[in-house]
Amino acid sequence: MPIEILMPALSPTMEEGTLAKWHVKEGDAVSSGDVIAEIETDKATMEFEAVDEGVIGQILIAEGTADVKVNTAIAVLLEDGESADDIANTPAPAEAAPPAAAASPAPTPRPAPAPRPDPDAARAGRVFASPLARRIAEQKGLDLSQIVGSGPRGRIVKADVEAADPSAQSAVPQARATTPAPAAEPQLAPTTPKAPQDAGKIAAIFEGREFTEVPLDGMRKTIAARLTEAKQDIPHFYLRRDIQLDALLAFRAELNAQLSARGVKLSVNDFIIKACANALQQVPAANAVWAGDRILQLTPSDVAVAVAIEGGLFTPVLKDAHQKSLSSLSAEMKDLAARARDRKLAPHEYQGGSFAISNLGMMGIENFDAVINPPHGAILAVGAGIKKPVVQENGALGVATVMSVTLSVDHRVIDGALGAELLAAIKDGLENPLALLA
Repeated sequence: MPIEILMPALSPTMEEGTLAKWHVKEGDAVSSGDVIAEIETDKATMEFEAVDEGVIGQILIAEGTADVKVNTAIAVLLEDGESADDIANTPAPAEAAPPAAAASPAPTPRPAPAPRPDPDAARAGRVFASPLARRIAEQKGLDLSQIVGSGPRGRIVKADVEAADPSAQSAVPQARATTPAPAAEPQLAPTTPKAPQDAGKIAAIFEGREFTEVPLDGMRKTIAARLTEAKQDIPHFYLRRDIQLDALLAFRAELNAQLSARGVKLSVNDFIIKACANALQQVPAANAVWAGDRILQLTPSDVAVAVAIEGGLFTPVLKDAHQKSLSSLSAEMKDLAARARDRKLAPHEYQGGSFAISNLGMMGIENFDAVINPPHGAILAVGAGIKKPVVQENGALGVATVMSVTLSVDHRVIDGALGAELLAAIKDGLENPLALLA
């Protein structure tokens, strides 16, 4: 029967996306792994690959359509021997659409819409597999009823059959047909969200005043949701230190002079990344994240760095930063930042990490407090280096380049003394930069 191609969830926070571009048209033959479309998520524009082989029978969502919900059918794939007539005879998912989509607004609350029924569920006795998967299974002597499919709605595709182990099948005959799927692990119940503000009422306040209404894209919606959640759910506290940069600036100038022949130019931010990565190794109890009912203490130093882009920001993660040289960190950071601005980062490049850095010093900001990006345990807000009068160790008055930093800490993960120890290690690394090379 024809296969629905569904809008994929290409990032953990994606609820809807824009179908930016089709790479196929109706009538085109596709194979598993072929790029068929480009999807703009809340974070990036990503390629979407076919998971089965067949012919594109119908495109349901036009190119450029925004706000397409995850799991919405965007196209129909025909198998060998099927035609457009088979699409017409296939039960349309729209018949089971939630009533809220068609009903007019009512003053009284309506019950939650019933889940959309799965057409395949009515035919539970059938094993759904692509023709190619069936041929390979027959050649390998595999029982398709014992293979769990990874395609749409559990459909068995070529990769599932190739990965199946024939020797393991005889142990549990007909397991797929008789054994119910394991129940999903219970999820923590979310807190009741605050009712959204009425846009019409707010706009009425500014009636008669000139303004431009800017619609929210996926990234801005995600930033708003995640940071609202962060400030509501994460018990922040803040630790502040002043760091003298003169030794670092002199050391940086010397290194850059020696590395110029290789085309390497280190930034102050590269030293900050390295100092934070080393500090997480020196204070391992602070290299941790909150995981709902437990704390996960990481072994490597995976440091995220905020990168401003048009309309939002990314936090690409430099994994194993404590093991990398300054020049390696510099090159990797430049590459991640450039691809972040083009929205070309893959999800694994901006997910994870236990610690983040947000540097507004390059924009002239002297100090600020950053919001923790879950699940990170802390974030370092970095201000500008400013020449200030200081009292030197010998008691004399002098001038030094001083950078103000603020460590925002998740109190569920890191207590005050532990946070102070981590910030002291960061300060020591930046004021004694030669040790960063050890």
